[in-house]
Amino acid sequence: MSILSAAVDVLRCFSSTRHDVTVTDLVSLLGMPKSNASRLLRAMRDEGLLETVGDSKRYRPSLLLNQVGHIYRFAASLIDRADTVVGRVSDEVGHTGYISVRRGTDIVGVTAHPGRHALRVVTSIGDRIAAFASSTGRALLARLPDDEVRRLYASGFVPPSDTAPQDLDELLARLAVTRREGYAESHDEAVRGVRAISVSVGDPTTGDEVALCISFPAATVTQEERLAIIRSLGDGAAEIAALTRDPLFIPLHPSIAETAP
Repeated sequence: MSILSAAVDVLRCFSSTRHDVTVTDLVSLLGMPKSNASRLLRAMRDEGLLETVGDSKRYRPSLLLNQVGHIYRFAASLIDRADTVVGRVSDEVGHTGYISVRRGTDIVGVTAHPGRHALRVVTSIGDRIAAFASSTGRALLARLPDDEVRRLYASGFVPPSDTAPQDLDELLARLAVTRREGYAESHDEAVRGVRAISVSVGDPTTGDEVALCISFPAATVTQEERLAIIRSLGDGAAEIAALTRDPLFIPLHPSIAETAP
């Protein structure tokens, strides 16, 4: 393993629930020898990728990484456009909205708009969830041909719940529905009691693709509200697709757009 790939593995250990790491954490999480973990953390600190937490032996991401993250966010015009749409829809419906990207078989949230209702979904930026078991993931996977999806899941997957796709055939069937209807929906899959609706859009110039999502407690949204969310997300994504000339954009099926308020 190269020093660069080892450093990337360390950075992936951080999440919304793990803000810092120790040598012992790396030994446990990465199976790394203690001496190697110690040297790697010190080297990443010396190069400005990490910083120590006070006088402790805990390490956290540095200010440099924070600055790079902001540059990525604002340099990615597709993310900015999609975030504007999701922010608007989130304000309209009062539920949590977020933008996600796909990294292999995982989905990573990059921006979020917390809902204003007392009962709302809390979204953690940077956490990874399984693409096959989420509306955001299936909205993005639907942009791929089935053969490529099969290659992604050549080793299979383990469903997190009974309502998630149970095997590759069921996943492909759900992707076919997403391509036909223009949106993906999840209910009680990766997170119990949570429902989410997502659409996706891309920019062929940069190769970037994002999912626009509204997520909410399943019991809090009526059928009328659900249809309004689908239409608002679909219309916003269509505006972006027209600007980026996205050839893979999946518009909402006319019957859905017509029945939505």
